[in-house]
Amino acid sequence: MQLSTRLNDIAPFQVMAILERARALQAAGRDVIHLEVGEPDFATPTAIVEAGRQALSEGHTFYTAAQGLPALREAIAAFYLQRYGVAVDARRIIVTPGASGALQIALSLLVDQGDQVLMADPTYPCNRHFVSLLGGEPVCLAVGPDSRYQLLAGDVDAVWAERTVAAMVASPANPTGTLLTAAELAALSASCKRQGGSLIVDEIYHGLTYGCDAATALAVDADVFVINSFSKYFQMTGWRLGWLVVPEAYVEPALRLAQNLFLCPPAMAQHAALAAFQPQVIAELEQRRAEFGRRRDFLLQALPQLGWKLPVQPEGAFYLYADVSAVTDDSFAYCARLLEEVNVAITPGADFGRYRAAQHVRVAYTTGIERLAEAVARIGSLA
Repeated sequence: MQLSTRLNDIAPFQVMAILERARALQAAGRDVIHLEVGEPDFATPTAIVEAGRQALSEGHTFYTAAQGLPALREAIAAFYLQRYGVAVDARRIIVTPGASGALQIALSLLVDQGDQVLMADPTYPCNRHFVSLLGGEPVCLAVGPDSRYQLLAGDVDAVWAERTVAAMVASPANPTGTLLTAAELAALSASCKRQGGSLIVDEIYHGLTYGCDAATALAVDADVFVINSFSKYFQMTGWRLGWLVVPEAYVEPALRLAQNLFLCPPAMAQHAALAAFQPQVIAELEQRRAEFGRRRDFLLQALPQLGWKLPVQPEGAFYLYADVSAVTDDSFAYCARLLEEVNVAITPGADFGRYRAAQHVRVAYTTGIERLAEAVARIGSLA
């Protein structure tokens, strides 16, 4: 078998192995509590599903424009104006197959062989893997509670080098759930611009914040690249639909990439997503957001009773990134033990980077409070 050498830089996604094992245990009759995968447990809102069904019945099964349906791009632009008060030209919006398609386009626009992209450690693993696939070098900078696990402008200024072309941040972040303020986003963008580079901002968990609102980077600078998705807030994970907002100068090359990389996003999913911005759907999603907030608050109280530390309070997404060094020095083995002995599936820190990874785990609160309470009780029963 012949494999490209770039595969050497693509690590396996440990959470998928955990999920596979958890499902095998379930098939064998075990009652597994899933806190490992970042997928909302709520079904896609009915109005969106019905819009998808209607699209099928009306024969909307053909290719669309590579950048997505004009009506959907206009709806996304209207959403930015309504929610953030930010005017975004729909021409700058590229609808993609999931946020992964948006990330692929953004990085393909910027990264050449040997170029560096700065990002936090810990961070979502696919960020660094896409950079590696393009022949670039992900530069992962250790961040901790003092910066709320976020990459800040001072970090960018300190390490930017001749081969650096971009910095990438996420707000809310995976795995930590922390946010960047508008001022911090503005400082990051200014830092990248001073160096002649670009800022990429992952905003796929926007809408899922608790007690505060997330600032969009587009409110502070029109020249940033912003990635978003219908998967998390809109709860359309399996529909595989996201979007990318590019600076005006990048519209034409981004379209060229979209045409060649995936031809167009899924037609049925696009027609379904047109219903996502209806007032009744938003009202339903806001009720679900409140439920996620209640789950977060429950775990913030319960997990420290296990000896776990929560150095910062997550403000968004649906994750808690916990320091478990008081109970283990090997979070991977700890996660395996939790699954095998008490049927609770969580994710080891190794999926998200190297910095103190063996002392951390990620918990996804994507199940109800009753099941969360059962999970905590099971973990607490371990000797």
